Amino acid sequence: MTKKLYKLLFHPESIAVIGASNEKLKTGGRVTDNIKSNGYTGKLWAINPKAPDVMGLPTFKSVADLPSAPDLAYIAIPAPFVRASLEELAAKGSKAVIILTAGFGEKDQKGKDEEKVFLEIAEKNNMTLIGPNCSGFLTTCYSGKFAGLIPRLKKGQIDIISGSGATVDYLMEQATMRGLSFSNVVNMGNSIQIGVEDIFELVDENYGPENSRLILMYMESVKKPQKLLKHARSLTKKGCTIVGIKSGVTAAGERAAASHTGAMASPDTAVQALFDKAGIIRVQSKAELIEIACTFNALKGLITDYRVCIVTDAGGPGVMLSDELGRQGLKQPVLTKETQRRLSEVLPPEAAIGNPIDTLPSRTPEQMEKIFTILNETEKDNIDVIFAITGNSGMTDNWKLYEAIMKGMDGGSIPVIPIISSASTCRDMIDKLRDAGRIIFPDEVPVGTALGRLSRKPVLAEPMELPADFDKVKIENILKEQGEQLDPDTVKGIMAASGLKLPFQADVFDKADLKAACERAGYPLVIKVIGPLHKSDVGGVKIGIADYEKAVIAFDELLKIKDAKGVLVQQMIEGTEVILGAKKEERFGHLIMFGLGGIYTEALKDVSFALAPLGLEGGMAMINKIKTLPILKGIRGQKGISLDVLADYLARLSLLVHHFPQIEEIDLNPVKGYGKDLYVVDARIIKGK
Repeated sequence: MTKKLYKLLFHPESIAVIGASNEKLKTGGRVTDNIKSNGYTGKLWAINPKAPDVMGLPTFKSVADLPSAPDLAYIAIPAPFVRASLEELAAKGSKAVIILTAGFGEKDQKGKDEEKVFLEIAEKNNMTLIGPNCSGFLTTCYSGKFAGLIPRLKKGQIDIISGSGATVDYLMEQATMRGLSFSNVVNMGNSIQIGVEDIFELVDENYGPENSRLILMYMESVKKPQKLLKHARSLTKKGCTIVGIKSGVTAAGERAAASHTGAMASPDTAVQALFDKAGIIRVQSKAELIEIACTFNALKGLITDYRVCIVTDAGGPGVMLSDELGRQGLKQPVLTKETQRRLSEVLPPEAAIGNPIDTLPSRTPEQMEKIFTILNETEKDNIDVIFAITGNSGMTDNWKLYEAIMKGMDGGSIPVIPIISSASTCRDMIDKLRDAGRIIFPDEVPVGTALGRLSRKPVLAEPMELPADFDKVKIENILKEQGEQLDPDTVKGIMAASGLKLPFQADVFDKADLKAACERAGYPLVIKVIGPLHKSDVGGVKIGIADYEKAVIAFDELLKIKDAKGVLVQQMIEGTEVILGAKKEERFGHLIMFGLGGIYTEALKDVSFALAPLGLEGGMAMINKIKTLPILKGIRGQKGISLDVLADYLARLSLLVHHFPQIEEIDLNPVKGYGKDLYVVDARIIKGK
């Protein structure tokens, strides 16, 4: 079905416009003109009961009069008449409809009710609906969009998939000014049936050599997260880069949470984790989206590393770009002695021949050509991209200088990104460059940021297979017998069956059992209250208990705490504390959390999240994201924690919640130890109803 639908939406052999008009200021007139005037070679049918012809096309009075069902139908008539047209299309056998008309669910409840009727008609007749309140599609086959810019469309350029028509228009306006070209531009309007996620499915299942290698995405809600994850991840594996905005990230109110993990996960956390798992580069603004698109396009997908050389005719811009590259964690390698020797033969003695290479404002086109030649001959194993910064110094023929830069862009194996600062005095020449298909970069810092974002594209890590010591059957049997709140012994059983180490511990509810428990744990030991969740907040943790007498005192004090049910006597584990957690997010699956543990978890909020299931690589990626990583590795002579063991624990936790989705939340806090001796000191599991 997806192949047929893809063809109907992106490469229809016939298009009908209901509401076609000779007036270009009307929606039906504009979309008809755009389809007719921009190279569509299929059958275009205009439906207008009053006009004998529309823009040179003979008209049909109704859908019923059409010679056959159109592959694709556009509805561009007033809202009160849309339902009738939709019913006529269904009777004719149409299978794909784009409703341009607005005034429905985005307006009021009456409009939402009408959308439900549209959906019923569509599903009853196996029809696909886009919209309503949609501005149309642009593809390499046809330009079926009524609003905004209609850019040049080429195969293999950039796709835009958006939930908002206005956002598409703004993006294209700004992007075309920079020299970007597009292949397919789609927006979904109110998405009553088909949304952004469904378009990703269509593109993925019909992806081939001629498809775009870069997709820009805008969405305001993720209604089908598993579909987006599956198909965005699949496209990423096929070599497609996806850069997206997900807006609407603030919460109207705070959510209640029963665990540390739940408290730390914001409403947007699951979205970010999904983007990471799918390989989507997430940005916050149209400017970032365009800058990354420009940078990706200029690189032509040629680089696998991000080592940079800067060639500049002014010191300040070169320094600012160097600073930004440093902030992004990108390297500027020292040029080889051979490169520096050859550069010194080309440039005046006053020029800097390090990295950046400062050519001085007196640089000539011939010097620029030679610089690119030298770098390509001597630095191809040391440099991955060259930034060429230039402005109007008044000392050179600027067009000849630009031609020299273009030769550098076309003639070498190292991609060249030109940054042209003179947007006013050289406007005509910059426009000429853009019209020749060149991407325009007016500012050095944003492109440095964009390169950094591309270098940190999320890695597609695969989940870990069940380890031999992960006893799935035992866990299944334990969970069958338990209610929502799992008691400590049950939790310990699940931890052990998952292959996670536990220190010796014993629950004590009667003082008569205290001595035996303490002797088995060995002194010094820890005694914790059983009952309250946040034990430290209520003084519910006593550490370093050196003998039985002090254990009795601790027992008596802890039982006075509100909601105390007993105490946990535990072997005392020394070492660095971390927290591992999991929380079920509706429709997304389980979020896995990692961060510095104990009392510092919520104070520092230095945590990372990922969607289950994880593998060792995914676990390590989580660990490397936290700012306090040096503490885990060990600083100032202190022992560190084995990061490999930590990654294994994260992967096992993710497998636990992935295979047992009835688990709502888990807190392992703290997980503690040195080296490979890592123990789950305290754990809490909440099961769903």
